[in-house]
Parts: sequence; C-alpha cells; structure tokens
Amino acid sequence: MKNGRPSKEPAPPIPPPPPPAGMERVQAAAAGAAWPARFVLCLCAVGFLDFFGVSMVVPLLSLHVKSLGVSPTVTGVVGSLYGILQLFSSTLVGSWSDVVGRPYCLLVCILFSALGYFVLSMSTNVFLFAVARIFVGIFKHTHSISKVLISDLVPERQRLLVIGHFNAASNFGFILGPPVGGYLTELEGGFHLTAFICASIFILNAGVFWMVLQHETKTHGNEWVTINKTRDMLSTEVKHSLHLQSLSHHAAKYSPPAESSWTQVVSVLKRLGSIARSDMWDVFLVRLLMSVAVMLYHSNFVLALEERFGLKPKLTGYLISYSSALGVAAGFLLGPITRLYRHNTYAILLRSTLLTCVLLMLYSLYESVWAVFISSTFLAFSTTVGRTCITDLELTLGGNEASGLLIGIGQSVSAVGRIVSPLISGIAQEFSPCGPPLLGGLLGFVAVLIMIMNKSRYSGTRSTKLKST
Repeated sequence: MKNGRPSKEPAPPIPPPPPPAGMERVQAAAAGAAWPARFVLCLCAVGFLDFFGVSMVVPLLSLHVKSLGVSPTVTGVVGSLYGILQLFSSTLVGSWSDVVGRPYCLLVCILFSALGYFVLSMSTNVFLFAVARIFVGIFKHTHSISKVLISDLVPERQRLLVIGHFNAASNFGFILGPPVGGYLTELEGGFHLTAFICASIFILNAGVFWMVLQHETKTHGNEWVTINKTRDMLSTEVKHSLHLQSLSHHAAKYSPPAESSWTQVVSVLKRLGSIARSDMWDVFLVRLLMSVAVMLYHSNFVLALEERFGLKPKLTGYLISYSSALGVAAGFLLGPITRLYRHNTYAILLRSTLLTCVLLMLYSLYESVWAVFISSTFLAFSTTVGRTCITDLELTLGGNEASGLLIGIGQSVSAVGRIVSPLISGIAQEFSPCGPPLLGGLLGFVAVLIMIMNKSRYSGTRSTKLKST
C-alpha cells in the first residue's frame, strides 16, 4: 500500500514446465549417469568368461580334427568355416543389434554360441564338428556386441577408456584359458570335457547377464531394452526447440508394437545401404591393413624364432604369455594416454600405428634375441592401443545411428584379414622367415599414409558420415 493505492508488485515468474519423462532419460544419458557402471562391470565379466572359455578350446581344435581321421584338405575346409561365416555374419548381426536392441542381441549370441560348443563336445565325426563351427561362426559376436553396448552406455569422452578396460578384462581370460584347457585335455576324453565346460561357461555367462539386465530393467525402466536408441533420442531433442517438448512427452508415452521379422530385415538392409554410400572406406582400409600386418607378425612367430635363433617352442610360449600380459596392462593405461592427448583418438591411433610399423621392422631386420624381446614388449602395447582406437574412430566418424553395424563391418574387415593373411604369409616365407613381419611393416606404413592424407577429417569434430535412408 503506497499513498492509499495498492502497489503493483510484479507477478511471480511462472516456473518452466518440467521436462517430459523421455527427456529426463535422455538428459541422464547425456550427462553420463553413474548408474551404468554396474552394468559395464557385468559386461567386463561377460568378456572375461567369453575369452576364457574360448581360449580353452581353440588351441585344441586342430588336434581334435586330426583325431577324427580326415584328410588335410577336409581339415582346411572345415577349419575355414568359422572365418568365412564371420566375414558375412558380423555385419548382419551388428546391424540387427541396431534394430532389436543390444541386450537382446547379446543374449541370443551367447546362448547360440553355447549351443555350438555343446555340439562340439559331442562331435565324434567331422559332420558334427562342422555343425558346431557353423553355429559359432554365425553367432560368436559377444565381444563386438558388448563393445557397442558399452559405447551406448558411457559418454563419448570416456568411451576409449572404458573399452580399453573391457579389452583388458577380456584378454585376461586368454591368459588363463590355454593352461586350463591343456590340463583338461590330458584327461580321458579331455577335448569333449573341455568343450562341455566351455559351453557351460557360456550358459553361466548368459545367466549372469540376464540377471543383471533384469535388475537394471526393474530399477531404471525399459530403456535397458532399447538402450542403443538413447543417443538417437538425444540428437533429436537437441535439434528441436522447447515448443516441441509436448510432442516428445506424448512420444515417450507411446509404446510402438514389436517390429515384425520382415520390418527388421528391411531395416537391416537400409542400414547396409547407408554404409555402402558413406565415405568411411578409408577407416575400414586402415583397419584391414593393420589387421593383416599384425596377423603376418603372428603367423610364423614360433617357426621364425626357431629358424633364426634356435629358440625352443617352450621359450617362445613364455614370450607369447609375457606379451599377452603386457596387452592386458596396456588396456588399463588408456586412461593416462587419452588424457595426455586430450581425447584425440586420431593422434593416438596415428602414433600407435607408426610405432607398430617401426617395431615390425626392428623385429624383422635385427638379428638379435634382445631386438625380438624389445619389439615384442612394445608391440603388445601399440597393437592393443591401436585396436581400441580404430574402434573408437569408427564410432566417432560414423555416428551412433548404426554403431552396431559399424562394429559388425569392422569385424568383417578383420575376418578378411584372417582369411588372406595365411596365404600372404606363406608366399612371403618362400623368400625369408622375416618376410611376413617385414611385409606387415610395409602395410602399416601404407595405413599411416592414408591417415595422414585424411588428417583434416579424422582430427575434426565429430560428424555423422552415414547418409540417411
């Protein structure tokens, strides 16, 4: 009251409407909420159990096929089934995970892989062995789908670090698995027992993942079922202004019916078309060249050390185990490395690739056991860092709209390397035991040149390269 007249006080400001439920979930994902940490730890356990079970069986496959009494030609054909099927199935399964959701796809892959190893445990003839390898060749994508799921859960700046920790936990299974498998195979019916234990580990893996998934679903809602779509929602909401929030609210309430199988097939084909029209060929070419280069180094490692230095396979085995342990340690060093380079994946990849090339040349050209030891030591670090960085670079340049497809294509490219590297290695060994790693070093330098020529695109800000369908 002022001078007998009521004062006109300003009306209190109207509080802004609360964001809709769907927006809250998107904002939580954008901020990198702390609650996915438990689920990421579960995925690390999945990766460890996966590699532990597989590494018990894989070293024994050639001996088991030989015991079945088949010819070397049939052995080679059956042995190539896995690589050929991985070549085609990696892309399809990765794209399918974009359509149906990562958790469901990962669970299916684990269960069918368990079925494949269970059939392998009963393989008393080459037909059952081939059937088992077909199942595993089609569905053994647990590691790649887990990495895509991790990339959906964590913020982009932390992705390289978390995937590095995941790779380290998984590779630790490769250190423990072969000794356990070697001990079990000395028992009566040892191979069948080892394969059965491997199948049981996969069943355990599926059970652990299912229980954690159910717990997180009850705690945080159904976003776990379609977690791969969270970032697509985020990009859409950022582009729209506040007057579209009501639309987002209604869309969040609406639950579309489950997609039919035909709709899923069409969606997968559209995503494949988007990749075919993209300009990411150079990224996949770098992956192919470095995959072949590293495989050439490993292809005749034992034989080359015996011919060059007279090292016994036992000592070479110790050196391989030492390198594997260093690879695990390298996964945990990605945090300081990414901070040192300010999360510049391109810079880390370029330097790790260049270091790999130099070390391959050192291993090939210097006739010294110490040169082999030094090169093997640092190769364990450079190759581990390089594999993680190329995956992160694919996801960064390709965007999150088809991250499962991108990882799948990357695995298919690596499968091509596994198919062609034995042939190239055999030809190179005709000239010298150092031929395969020397050729690998040259291929690595080609990959370095490709990255240098595309530096502006790699080192720029994140951009989506997939064309809309």
